[in-house]
Amino acid sequence: MANDPIHQFHIKTLVPIEVGGVDLSFTNASLFMVLTVLAASAFLIFSSSSRGLVPTRWQSLAELSYEFVAGLLRSSAGTEGMRFFPLVFSLFMFVLVANLFGMFPYFYTVTSQIIVTFALAMVVILTVTIYGFARHGLHFLHLFVPAGVPAALIPIVAPIEVISFLSRPISLSVRLFANMLAGHITLKVFAGFVVTLSAAGTVGIFGAVLPLGMTVALTALEFLVAFLQAYVFTVLTCMYLNDALHPSH
Repeated sequence: MANDPIHQFHIKTLVPIEVGGVDLSFTNASLFMVLTVLAASAFLIFSSSSRGLVPTRWQSLAELSYEFVAGLLRSSAGTEGMRFFPLVFSLFMFVLVANLFGMFPYFYTVTSQIIVTFALAMVVILTVTIYGFARHGLHFLHLFVPAGVPAALIPIVAPIEVISFLSRPISLSVRLFANMLAGHITLKVFAGFVVTLSAAGTVGIFGAVLPLGMTVALTALEFLVAFLQAYVFTVLTCMYLNDALHPSH
């Protein structure tokens, strides 16, 4: 079990709850989702409580996060896209903190579960769809007919655009899930090599130097990936929200 790279992703029931035959148990994944929300909220509340003219380090970090996401949203969806800022910023902080939590030993990486990432992706796609139809009506369907396409090609192009739109929640969720899953499995495998070789005596200890170095390097890489995946998820969310605001290509 100690060297099993898949064991870290197992769902464990902490508080069994069943309502009407439906399993609503509070699990380790549920616990770390709650902790992620609490940690992100505590960071923002604590860092912005002073609101000093000369910001503290924590306040500077919070303001940097705010401006970073705001800049992404403005560049992708324009100033009008700022109406979605609370949603986009919340998603960014949740994914980032959840990814970083997964880097701590014995912590659970909730973004390594496809159901979690798919739920986040569906929030984005449903927001785009509902807002798009609410604001533009049937004109929102112009999203599936790129400007300048000859009328004869519309029956071919439109289904391709529809399939592309419907595949967005899949690609958005799988990208985050697969990167976090693969990275943590690789890290666990190399760490397992270190433990196994170290138990083989003097020769094994010398042989463990290489996988130990790889483990350290992969750990640094995973911290980078934790931020990059939050960044990519946020960028794609901003691009999709732009379609809700400007459905015409």
